[in-house]
Amino acid sequence: MRTTFDGATVRLYHLDGEAEGGAITTLLYGPLDAALHHAARQPEAVQAGLYIATDNDVIAYLDLIGD
Repeated sequence: MRTTFDGATVRLYHLDGEAEGGAITTLLYGPLDAALHHAARQPEAVQAGLYIATDNDVIAYLDLIGD
């Protein structure tokens, strides 16, 4: 992820691969630190489908935190 400072504006979203055609739900638009905090509070099953998008990159939440 190229933009990594805590205040970077990001989109935290969940990609539900089990829904027909996949469903994307935005959980938060805001600073990276708030997105990480919000993601950490989600159940493990949800965390597996979480992604964080900046203006120039997208990364899976679990990849970002090293799981």
